[in-house]
Amino acid sequence: MAREGSSIDKALTVLEAIAEHHRVTDIAAETGVSKSTVHRILQSLVEWGFARTDGNGGYEPGPRILTLAGRVMNRFDPARQAAGALSALHERIGYTTHFAVRSGDEAVYVSKLEGRRPYQMPSRVGMSLRLHCTAIGKAVLAWLPADEVRAICARTGLPRMTPGTLTEVDALLAHLAEVRSRGYALDDEENHPEVLCVGAPVFDHTGQVLGGISISALAMDMDREGLERLAPEVVAAAREVSLALGAPLPAVRG
Repeated sequence: MAREGSSIDKALTVLEAIAEHHRVTDIAAETGVSKSTVHRILQSLVEWGFARTDGNGGYEPGPRILTLAGRVMNRFDPARQAAGALSALHERIGYTTHFAVRSGDEAVYVSKLEGRRPYQMPSRVGMSLRLHCTAIGKAVLAWLPADEVRAICARTGLPRMTPGTLTEVDALLAHLAEVRSRGYALDDEENHPEVLCVGAPVFDHTGQVLGGISISALAMDMDREGLERLAPEVVAAAREVSLALGAPLPAVRG
């Protein structure tokens, strides 16, 4: 809803509305801007190339939006966008904090902040991680279609990394349903013995899962219950990163 008397706010709300609404009446109802003002704004947007007529008496986003979006995305660095939320999470909890993005059938660490503990994690920026047995990996898989998860598993297999690794596709899919339900994934010594992690998904501007944020600790320093107590912090940080990446609210809210 545009603020009263703010011409810039009204123009921006109209510009945002034409992504989903095409007729002046519908745009006016969505934004709370009068139909006459909406019409004037749309005419200006058409002149600038940010909107165009659709041939049926309505309007749609124009080519200049795509040009501008392309320029922005070419300079867009997810790790930089995540830095603030990752640093704040690390400051609050003191454990090793990671951000990884999906790359094909695996994920790759793009950020790491070492914990303030008397030990270090063996992970490093640029290291790849399996999807079926890590917290970030399972957070990614949980928000993919089941057919895509099956295809990934068929290509990579489900190698047993520890006694706790899930190695059957049906069991993994059932587990991923639980991950989606609670909003985060646990790695309870499933990838490395004595290492526990909790991770939550990060979504991109299209609403698709991009990767995830996690915290990690040694079993001597953290048990499963402790991880679950910290899970809301991880989920909140992942949502903050998703919003910074332009994720639509329905995706962020799950």
